[in-house]
Amino acid sequence: MLNFTQELRQSIQALPAGEINISQFCHLWRSQTQLLAALPPQFGEVMENLLSRLESGSLFTEESCSFSQTDLIAQLGVWLEKANARLASGKIV
Repeated sequence: MLNFTQELRQSIQALPAGEINISQFCHLWRSQTQLLAALPPQFGEVMENLLSRLESGSLFTEESCSFSQTDLIAQLGVWLEKANARLASGKIV
């Protein structure tokens, strides 16, 4: 699972750097079905909520949208830390 989380961690750095776009970022995150299957369902729900807001926010300029891209990326970073902690603890249920 560490390979999956490492790839996601790299994407969190690549998006603000302009190395990938929001569509690529969201596709990468959603494609991690094996990682999501190893986590409780709530993780998938939270992740999808954050990704949906990130996509919605990308349709507007930063000033005209209620979703801050920077904040959403930070929240996905927190999500990733919690997912790593859950996987490391072995509490999968």
